[in-house]
Formats: sequence, C-alpha cells, structure tokens
Amino acid sequence: MSTKKQQFIDVEFGTQKVKVLAGGYYDRFRMNPDLNVVAQDPAAGNIDFFRKIPKKQVDSRVGPIWAPNFYYSTNSIQLLMLAPVSKLRAKLPAPLEPLQPFPGYGLVALTFFSYAVCDNDPYDEVSIAVVIRQPGVRGPQALELLNAMRQRNFFAHVLALPVSTEIARVRGVYGYQLPKWVTEIEVGIGTEVSARIANTQGKIDLNLKAPCPSLHKAKPESHMETKTMVHQVDGVWQQTTVQSNTLEYGQRLLPRHVTLERHGGPLSQLLDELDVGTILRLDVVKDAQLVLNLPKPSKTLNPT
Repeated sequence: MSTKKQQFIDVEFGTQKVKVLAGGYYDRFRMNPDLNVVAQDPAAGNIDFFRKIPKKQVDSRVGPIWAPNFYYSTNSIQLLMLAPVSKLRAKLPAPLEPLQPFPGYGLVALTFFSYAVCDNDPYDEVSIAVVIRQPGVRGPQALELLNAMRQRNFFAHVLALPVSTEIARVRGVYGYQLPKWVTEIEVGIGTEVSARIANTQGKIDLNLKAPCPSLHKAKPESHMETKTMVHQVDGVWQQTTVQSNTLEYGQRLLPRHVTLERHGGPLSQLLDELDVGTILRLDVVKDAQLVLNLPKPSKTLNPT
C-alpha cells in the first residue's frame, strides 16, 4: 500500500469552496468522467453497466451539474429494525406514512455505506431512514410490502445521513437538502462485519459487529434494486431514486449475535427516540454499483 500523503485542492461547488483529492475523480472529471479512462482503474471493476446510462448536464439548485452520479465500487451493511408506528409518525413530515409490516409497527433501516470508487472520490456514509408507503398507493400494507420485496423497490424518508468527506456533505446539503454532516466512519466486511461512526467531537456514537452471512455472487444486472428517497427541497416534495446493480451479497433473517452499541451521539439518540427494537434482517452487500439520480418533483405529493 502506498504511504504517499494525500494532497488536496480547492474547487468551487455552487457557492461553496470545497477541498477534494488532487488528481482524484472529482478533480479530473468534475462529475463527467471518460468511462474509457475509468475502465482502466482496477478498483472500478467492470463498468459496462454505466455505459448504458448517459450523463446529461442539467440545471440544479447549485447551478449546472452533470447527472446522474456514478458509484463504481461500493459495499454496505444494513440492519432492518422494528419500531412503534407512533414514534415513526412523530418523525415523519405529513403526509408521509410509515409502512407497517405488523399492526402498530413500522420499519427503520440503519445502513453503513462505503464508496470505494465514485465520481466525487471515496467516502463513507451512514443512513437512518424510515420505510414509508409509496406516495399515492392504497390497499393492504402487507401486500404493498410483499410487492416491494418482490420487485426490490422501496420508498423511504431519510432522517440522518452523515458522511466522511466535505465534498459529499456539500453535494448532499446544497444539492439535495439532505441531513448531512461530516464525521469519522469505518466499514469492514470479512468473516465478521463491523462498522462504527463517531460523533462530531470524534468520540464513538454507534458501533456494530455481527457474523457475516453467506455471500452469493450475482450476474451483472440480475439483482437490481431501486430505492427512492422522498423528501422536500425548497418546500417542494421530491423523489430521488438510487439504482443498485448488486454483484455480491448476503442476507440473514432474525440474525443472531448482532451487537449494536449506542454511545449517546446524534445517531444513538435518534435510534432511542425511534424506540427501535427487534432486528428483522441483516443485509450485507460486498460489491455493488450505484446510480444516484437528481431529485424530481413528486406528482402525487405536490399540490397542483
């Protein structure tokens, strides 16, 4: 491993000045990479999936940017947990509704992400999100959940989304109005999975450890998933989709020997306020490619 010290340069993003890696993807490509050059990066892997998705320069709330955003090599660890619907409703802005797999209980997803190769340089991220009903959909909630699982198409409202780099924070806050701040995050996947996040003073907030479930390799584009964040941008309801081309993954229902230590930081406090309980599922993704789209106004939620 190279011991060369990383160098940073200042770049402009909208009205902000941000430090990014000198010679990194953002410095070289400004979100519009030459995929032939990316394909020569061994860490990026096979990038044929991205060649089918053209980038366009579009207007955004921070000025013209290239979209969508490509994440060439990622991994993640997720805990899907039960929480009382009353607690979830207290955190959700109207008219969003938590999806209830059981009467009186909804779902909270705690996810640790690590983005090894992406358009805005390597970073880690942690999400706490409430799984919600798809806007405009009615009918039995159990059926809606089954359909979402079968189609691998979920809707959620993000309550917290801390990241490990300033460019990721600035893009998320000014581009998407997401609840981001910068802190230390670590994610590891081996025979055991582990993840931790610090509070803003550098002390431990959450610490996760669990045995890694058996991992399975998938053929490219055979295990696609779509997650849609529903949130407000400048007072207008928006939907932001993330497409995932999952390549290696494992899952365990009602997992045993999972340790999630809470040490009183902002994410610990949020999980306490949500009163999360039973862990329904542990999902580990060792390799996936992601496409993050720009927010689009929700035709269902916005008044005409």
